[in-house]
Amino acid sequence: MSARPARGGGRWVTVPPERLHPWIDGFAGRHGPFSATGDERAVRLVAADGAVAELQVPFPPMTPPGPPHVTRLVTHARAERRVGVFLVRLGGYAAGVFQGGALVASKVGSRLVQGRTAAGGWSQQRFARRRRNQAAQAYDDAVETAVRVLTPHLELLDGVMFGGDRRAVDALRPDRRLAPLLALEREPFLVVPDPRLTVLRDTPALFRAVRIRVVDPA
Repeated sequence: MSARPARGGGRWVTVPPERLHPWIDGFAGRHGPFSATGDERAVRLVAADGAVAELQVPFPPMTPPGPPHVTRLVTHARAERRVGVFLVRLGGYAAGVFQGGALVASKVGSRLVQGRTAAGGWSQQRFARRRRNQAAQAYDDAVETAVRVLTPHLELLDGVMFGGDRRAVDALRPDRRLAPLLALEREPFLVVPDPRLTVLRDTPALFRAVRIRVVDPA
């Protein structure tokens, strides 16, 4: 589990699906009995001492929503899904398909993209032009890899998670080849280091986790 400050107050906590019910029990143990309300996208717990926990439904919508809210959310969060992942950073990329937490198809690659500082006596314009060409080729390779790995599973995917560097991913969004994958995009964006195979394998811990905004009593 991890925690970070939440905009507007409180903190965000991420909890693995397998630990969700124990976390809720712990919330009740710390703050007293709670009432639960919710819909297809979130479940809200309000404890006896005023503490609030807003649990975001992973892979919404949760169907059917409604009581018993906690039971439905736990069952929904633990469901095994087929999920595509596409990670991009300048010069590196990874695409994979997960069944639950198991990686069933993948490809990882990289291409040299020169740093921002010219070297070797090149003129600045020539250096910048070469760097742009290298970046364009790297992005093209990334898109081609994503299409090749994810498209055969498209009809079975419950969602596609994008990640890596947000600016790099945003640069690829206009590419029409990605349109079917973007139509299945899910939150959160996966902020990860250079997309290596080990990084790709660890992404289920990010996209399967339940995000909870906790506001302690005043």
